[in-house]
Amino acid sequence: MPFPAAAPRRHMHTRRIECQGFLREDGMWDIEAVIVDTKTYDVDNRWRGILTPGVPIHNMGLRLTIDENFEVQAVATTMDDQPHRSCHEILDAYQKLIGLRIGPGWNRKVKELLGGIQGCTHLVELLGPIATVAFQTTSGQVAREVAHQAHPDRYPSVEPDPNQRPFMLDSCHTWRSDGPAVEEAYPLHFTGEPASASTGD
Repeated sequence: MPFPAAAPRRHMHTRRIECQGFLREDGMWDIEAVIVDTKTYDVDNRWRGILTPGVPIHNMGLRLTIDENFEVQAVATTMDDQPHRSCHEILDAYQKLIGLRIGPGWNRKVKELLGGIQGCTHLVELLGPIATVAFQTTSGQVAREVAHQAHPDRYPSVEPDPNQRPFMLDSCHTWRSDGPAVEEAYPLHFTGEPASASTGD
């Protein structure tokens, strides 16, 4: 549903974050994220001069290459637009992510390695969405089958196990184990009162 009607206002700033996931020909996965900030008015930048409306103040991104175990194998960075001359000096620091595994403790480790003056605020901000997109790219039966067909030695074919607890259970309101979505999609894992019982059918 759309937002309710807003009060009279003036558009000032736009931030766009785009994330994409790819299965590589070598069987690994590329997860990319780009952040772009623009203003609707002129910005007098000390280094770049006048930035007119729509000209990016920030346009930068990260690519993590991960294996089937979600371990980071390679890191690439891009910084097409930056507000200060020295911003790009920190890009090499992101190589510290190599060997790290996306999973529990990911955000904590990222902050330890790249937080504060050890990194770029905007690139660090992308590492949360990158982790989520990594799971969304590689999970699901279709993704697993595509990976298996391309790389059967790396990704064995696995038939869905109805007894295995789905990873998203109790991760949000909709996927609560006693809710209607779980009752319909994963009845074996439903813990609530059946809808038929509550309606008296």
